[in-house]
Amino acid sequence: MSEVPKISEAEWEVMKIVWSKAVPCTANEIVDALRSFSDWKPNTVKTLITRLVKKGALGFREERRIYWYYPLLTENKCIRSETKSFVKRVFGGAIKPMLVTFLQEEQLSREEIEELKRILEERK
Repeated sequence: MSEVPKISEAEWEVMKIVWSKAVPCTANEIVDALRSFSDWKPNTVKTLITRLVKKGALGFREERRIYWYYPLLTENKCIRSETKSFVKRVFGGAIKPMLVTFLQEEQLSREEIEELKRILEERK
């Protein structure tokens, strides 16, 4: 799949759980993992899973009436797509104003500044 589908904030939470697993997981495992930081009902989570399957972000296989879900897209691919969408939507696709805004608004540690310098130097 070349196009990355639009994933809602709630769907991102489901995807993060699935990405964190090394093996396919069941809907109940996803529900249990989300329980620690959300109050979503199991049916809500199952609806999100169904949407992600329809969008092509999750795949599944059935074994003895149990559905095992796994990501069809990498986390990195989704992050890159979401970043491009954000920059395009908010900054008209221009990276410089986004970086300037970020750097003016955020407190960065010395280590973070050095890492950014290193990345920019590598881009030359």
